[in-house]
Amino acid sequence: MREINVKDITELVEKLCIDACCKLGDDVFAAFKKFKASEQSELGKSILSTLEENAHIAKDNMEPACQDTGMTVVFVDLPQSVQIVGGHIEDAINEGVRRGYEKGFLRKSVVKDPINRVNTKDNTPAIIHYEISRGDKLRISVMPKGFGSENMSQLKMLKPSDGIEGVKNFVIKTVSEAGANPCPPVIIGVGIGGTMDKAASLAKMSLMRPIGSVNPDPQLAALEAELLEKINKLGIGPAGFGGTTTAMAVHVDTYATHIAGLPVAVNVGCHAYRLAAADL
Repeated sequence: MREINVKDITELVEKLCIDACCKLGDDVFAAFKKFKASEQSELGKSILSTLEENAHIAKDNMEPACQDTGMTVVFVDLPQSVQIVGGHIEDAINEGVRRGYEKGFLRKSVVKDPINRVNTKDNTPAIIHYEISRGDKLRISVMPKGFGSENMSQLKMLKPSDGIEGVKNFVIKTVSEAGANPCPPVIIGVGIGGTMDKAASLAKMSLMRPIGSVNPDPQLAALEAELLEKINKLGIGPAGFGGTTTAMAVHVDTYATHIAGLPVAVNVGCHAYRLAAADL
């Protein structure tokens, strides 16, 4: 059995927190260029150029691409053939977040209690999702999630009779109601099926796919394309000033569900789509 020391996990999480907040991915830059070319509004084109320039400055200077450096969401693919030694994995992850936000001069936005609202002053605790995986590589993905977009996310327990049209209508309605609040152009993650919590998890995890990637299921790929087209006809546009680029991607994932249910979750991601991942 392969062993991984918690010190290595802490060091990796620290680095990933800083990288995710400061260095937007190649897929984000590619999406900026693609939609800048197709945007029909001159103001929209100008805003997309400004967002692209901001992302380049952040990456070159290793400064946050957005002042809201989010609540840290961490996805852990943990092989059952790997043993964590030297401490507890969750403590190690939170220590990495703590160090990363301090070393990277990242805004600390987490409150210990949702009622009393006292800031923890180190952006912990993180939201941690675990998945038992195959192989022998421990993969950690860090997604700092700002709440301008997170607050616009919604979940609805549809009836099976609502069908696919009910799903489409709910997704479009969610984006329409969000308007300019999530800093468009956005990335939309949609989770369909499972239970209430599974649908929400699916929607969040779908945001980890590269922008514009296509679901391998032809039916879901067609749904993604249809939703993206309809969302971009809403006219919200870059930064909410109108235009044909309200979203850069829609990613849909599904899971088995109960005969009596049709859970649907929509997780909204802002244009400063932040994700960093690496293996140990």
